[in-house]
Amino acid sequence: MDRPITLLVLQILFLSSVAVGGFITTVPELHRFVVDVHGWLNDGTFVALFALAQAAPGPNMIVVTLVGWEIAGATGAALATAAACLPTLVIAYTVSRFWSRYNNVGWYRTFERGVAPFAVGLILATGVILTDGAADDWKSYALTGSTIAFMLFSRRSPLIPLAIAAAAGLVGFV
Repeated sequence: MDRPITLLVLQILFLSSVAVGGFITTVPELHRFVVDVHGWLNDGTFVALFALAQAAPGPNMIVVTLVGWEIAGATGAALATAAACLPTLVIAYTVSRFWSRYNNVGWYRTFERGVAPFAVGLILATGVILTDGAADDWKSYALTGSTIAFMLFSRRSPLIPLAIAAAAGLVGFV
């Protein structure tokens, strides 16, 4: 393996190992690593890959596959995907066995309740990083704020604000 893909795979292995709440919680660190530290991608490309991954059906960790593809082609995509899945698989298997044994113990329930706000905070950090990378004027921030309000106060499909944002981009509003 050449150096960029080796570094990317090692970073993704680490991120997948600490992803509490799904791989989406580690997207800010992945962004920092590939955009800010190594410059393999720019903000716009990273945000576009993330948006594509979110629009595609399937798991939200597909962004890893797209980043791997962008950096090292098909080999990068395959290795990045494997690196994202393997630690999660091992941890999920181990935790499920642990959970089935200790799920009725008080300290374990307290731990579960304590981890939830941590995961929510990581997901919010993902949103802040991606907004900062994609938004470049007040209109972009307004569109992002409207989408947040829509999602918080409506039970309608997230495809609605996505379609509105796409239309706004198409007509040159953002």
